[in-house]
Amino acid sequence: MSRRVRTVRTVRTVLSVLLIGIACLLAPLGVLASWAKYGIEDRARYTATTAPLAADAEVREAIAAAVTDGIMREVHVGQPLKGSVHAFVHDAVRSFTATDAFRTAWDTANLTAHEAVMRALRGDGDRPVTIDLAPATERLKRQLADDHVPFAGRIPVAHTEITLLRSEDLTNLRKGFHVLEVTGFWLPVAAVGFAVTGILVAVCRRRAVLATGLGTALGAAVLCVAIAVGRRMTLRDLPADVSEAAAGAVYDALTRTLRTACWVLMALGLTVTLVAWLTGMFLRRRRASGAPAQVPADEAPSVQA
Repeated sequence: MSRRVRTVRTVRTVLSVLLIGIACLLAPLGVLASWAKYGIEDRARYTATTAPLAADAEVREAIAAAVTDGIMREVHVGQPLKGSVHAFVHDAVRSFTATDAFRTAWDTANLTAHEAVMRALRGDGDRPVTIDLAPATERLKRQLADDHVPFAGRIPVAHTEITLLRSEDLTNLRKGFHVLEVTGFWLPVAAVGFAVTGILVAVCRRRAVLATGLGTALGAAVLCVAIAVGRRMTLRDLPADVSEAAAGAVYDALTRTLRTACWVLMALGLTVTLVAWLTGMFLRRRRASGAPAQVPADEAPSVQA
């Protein structure tokens, strides 16, 4: 083999390794960006993701506890009756969370919050993002009054606003959101393009395919670990009055599609790796079986003079 040929082969190998490495790095990032763009940003998909949480036991219990505490702060009863009234109100609110009215209120609140956040991220204002809880409170008050809950008529319906995004966080969030809007489509396309190019320029394409599959599976596994670490960090930093179980249920619901995509990507990478490895074994055995048998030197026939 000439020096020039060896140089070309070396350049092709290095270029192939570089391109495949970039592809394996972009693959999990592309999955993450696509999930944020098409799973969280999309209104219909977000609503479909959060709607089942209205039936989650931990979420219902957290909402019932929070609403009950809010009612009891506004309704003053004597100490002998406080415990029984608290239990009665809690049971009534807990029953309310199983009704269609609660599910409708839940979907409306989530949709309102989603629209407010998306509007702020696409705009250029610097006001904090808030939602008004008065409509949900009014609906809850009517339901409790219909159920003859004590003191339900005394629940104040005030325009209570909760902050979803602080004004000082909007600038950085807008930058990240705009990046996701662009990369949500182009990162997966770039990952596929780099992988295909790296395989085509490789000296041994079968090994390049094997490396691509193995690297893709490894990148998906790293993303799965990152999701688990993110869950632990999110739950660790919760305020004291927020239910950890309910927050975990919400986190799991929002990341369910992302985790599924990670497992699919990992399975795809391992499948490609296994096929490439089995193909290599088959080709090696075929070459070995097709090669002519060599006669040992001590068994070679002698030539008579």
